[in-house]
Amino acid sequence: MTRLGRADVLVADAGDLCEGPRWDDRTGTLVWVDILAGAVHVLGPRTGERRTHRLHMPVGAVAPRRGGGWVAAVERGFRLLDDEWQPTGPVVGAPGQPAGTRFNDGACNPRGEFWAGTLAYDGTRGVAALYRLGADGRVREVLGGVTNSNGIGWSPDGATMYYVDTGLGTVDRFDVDPVTGLVSGRTTLIRIPEGDGLPDGLTVDAEGHLWLALWGGGCIRRYTPSGALEAVVELPVALVTSLTFGGDELDELFITTARQGLTPAQRRAQPLAGSIFRHRPGTTGIPVAAFAG
Repeated sequence: MTRLGRADVLVADAGDLCEGPRWDDRTGTLVWVDILAGAVHVLGPRTGERRTHRLHMPVGAVAPRRGGGWVAAVERGFRLLDDEWQPTGPVVGAPGQPAGTRFNDGACNPRGEFWAGTLAYDGTRGVAALYRLGADGRVREVLGGVTNSNGIGWSPDGATMYYVDTGLGTVDRFDVDPVTGLVSGRTTLIRIPEGDGLPDGLTVDAEGHLWLALWGGGCIRRYTPSGALEAVVELPVALVTSLTFGGDELDELFITTARQGLTPAQRRAQPLAGSIFRHRPGTTGIPVAAFAG
């Protein structure tokens, strides 16, 4: 296992619960959400220009749309937005979503379907689910009995899906049907040891390796496709939430962190909690998949 070089601060004081970073290659900007604030932030890394858009409801993840605009996983379902982050229709609810839950992390698969899951506000185990929003606008439950649906990604060839249930402390792999895009054959690929933190967001690089953020672990990790720990990048904050590749060559890792729930003493000890970091890992990522609907 190799310890890689440090990550630099890109945006200090980026938010309380920063998550879901996405590189928008259409505009050369970095997008991330501040979940409970219901905010989407857009940054030009070269210019430093930053804009904030308020969705007026919690937002767990966003993805670009092929036809322009965005799709968002909001508290009680999915919402389509235009390029100015204004809604173009009502929230599309998820069937059977229990009260007291909200949407969390999500991403699009290579087919252009948006997958996102939920968690319970009070941490109740097993009441959440993973859902799929199709290009036809229909929402279907894919996986039930989830505790904290989190990072999700696909291998470069699209044949494997990786999925984090933070409540289980695992990263699981699924086989993807090449015709339907549905998944089967769930197996646990990575189990984070107790005391190392909890698995949160993830991304997959062009070599098929997984990059995983550890909530409470103060780092990101790179794993081989077989689940072997290969490299670590340590950060000066504990609550590391997610990461994405970006930049003109997709050779920069943008890392989101949080300060939500830290005590005053912890915040004083971690003044950069809630910042966005940038690391150059020596490998490249996969372009962010867009929603086909």
